[in-house]
Amino acid sequence: MPKEHKPLTLRWVDDGLVECGCDEAGRGCLAGPVFAAAVILPPDFRHPWLNDSKQLTERRREALRPIIESEAVAWAVAECSPEEIDQINILHASFLAMHRAIDELEVRPERLLIDGNRFDAYPEITHQCIVHGDALYSSIAAASILAKTHRDERMKQLATDYPVYQWADNKGYPTESHRAAVQLFGLSPHHRKTFCRSLLDF
Repeated sequence: MPKEHKPLTLRWVDDGLVECGCDEAGRGCLAGPVFAAAVILPPDFRHPWLNDSKQLTERRREALRPIIESEAVAWAVAECSPEEIDQINILHASFLAMHRAIDELEVRPERLLIDGNRFDAYPEITHQCIVHGDALYSSIAAASILAKTHRDERMKQLATDYPVYQWADNKGYPTESHRAAVQLFGLSPHHRKTFCRSLLDF
């Protein structure tokens, strides 16, 4: 059972601007897209489980997903493909996925709260980078949960066509069994070639 935690701070600055939390999932994986989510929460949104998705069980993440999606003022999830990751690197692919999620929001935010210490600025919207922001601010935590659950869902779908890599369990992360499968069976179309160079001679 996960430990209960102090309620997250809802806003970065309580100045009336529309704040949007942004976070990514899948940055350190060998395979699959990197996903990002952008979430605008209502001022009165509270939930005792809301936290950095990595601090939650899969069951709690999945339980929170429909709550966030139904109660958010606006939310969107987007991705960057393995090919894009190989072309522009994972850092900028993560930022591009965030930009794509922001593009899809039905409500335009006035401030972006970004989990981490770097970001490629989004046109005409100010942003604030916050290290470990997904464990501090509600909207970033909500974004981390949506990015993680949507990406996990995709990897489980891809696992049905590529069972040897065990993506239903490892979600594309570099577990020992996943690395061994790459060495034995080679790369799938969903692997990030730049991430797998140390495993294969190419």
